Amino acid sequence: MNLLTLIRKNLTRNKLRLTLNCFAIFIAFMLFGSLGAIKNAFESGVEVAAADRLMVVNKINFTQSLPLAYVNKIRSIEGVKHASWANWFGGYYQEPRNQLMTFAVDPESYFLVYDDLTIPEQELSNWLKDRQGILIGERIATARGWKVGDRIPVSSNIFSQENGSSTWEFNISGIFRPKNPQTDTSYTLIHYKYFMETQIWGGDWIGWVPLNTEDPALNEQVIKAIDSMFANSAAETETATEAQFSKAFIEQVGDIGFIIMSVVLSAFFTILLIVGNSMWQSIRERTNEIAVLKTIGFTAHKVFSMILAESFLLAFTGGLLGLLAAWALVIAIAPLTQSFLPALVMGKSVFFAGVVYILVLGFITGILPAWQAMKLNTIDALNRR
Repeated sequence: MNLLTLIRKNLTRNKLRLTLNCFAIFIAFMLFGSLGAIKNAFESGVEVAAADRLMVVNKINFTQSLPLAYVNKIRSIEGVKHASWANWFGGYYQEPRNQLMTFAVDPESYFLVYDDLTIPEQELSNWLKDRQGILIGERIATARGWKVGDRIPVSSNIFSQENGSSTWEFNISGIFRPKNPQTDTSYTLIHYKYFMETQIWGGDWIGWVPLNTEDPALNEQVIKAIDSMFANSAAETETATEAQFSKAFIEQVGDIGFIIMSVVLSAFFTILLIVGNSMWQSIRERTNEIAVLKTIGFTAHKVFSMILAESFLLAFTGGLLGLLAAWALVIAIAPLTQSFLPALVMGKSVFFAGVVYILVLGFITGILPAWQAMKLNTIDALNRR
């Protein structure tokens, strides 16, 4: 009988205990994988934010408007490369539960600022010519099966047209795609001017101003210049980098990272207690057997390695199954979260972090029982009943 067979036999001698331990580890790592994917989805905007992109919003809060006239003033500031503007539309498709994130933007300047997006020249040209045109993000187009040339109704839960309807008809002019696969494309773009001319409120107001600086090193200088320019005005501004803006937007929901880590650490600590206690109990039950192994030639270090290997095998069995289950779960629910959590994917970083935690779990729960077995006095152990 080789060492691997002995390890397997020892681990499976009490099948009920093995099953319960594996199940506890499985649940914990399934939670870790799925919650880690959710955390990354929330923070994806921060990770892929362009270093040279700034966001200008109303100082009161993000929902307050800014005058459209601010855009040209911002463009005149030294260090500003490109500036555009956008307004929230609050869209949905057919029913309010089918959320469709839609922005009314300036078509001529939007893709100058968002140069991390690509669109075929012909499709962009068609959109510029068609006031009723809409551009669809790749994620949305894939999820809904839309294609260029389709005509779709998009309703707003905020705005209404002058005729009383809250639904606009749009022609799909093109589909934009990201250069970086992590970049979110789960939204649509419509013409700002057409939107403003047809909706009831009217007026030259915008939601925010995205812009690029000539160099990321100029960010602070440009931020100060913009906010100083509009200080003490009727609509003061607050300017931040895209990463800071995305992070602040996420934090309005809550500290997602802290919440998720609290859940994961609680589960991990519980597993340490359960599996650690189980390993101690297993060693106590096998005291005589370990003494016999030492008697027939097993060295103390070999016994130590065997017990520690049992702990690692237990951790990897439950942990890897849990991570695989989390991966399958994320794939299954990702299509259902496109409207509010588009970047839901269990990436390599989550998987490899899970493997590290499996190693840590195996080591912590096995080191003391293995040490106890290694130091076990053979004569005393054989005399125990």
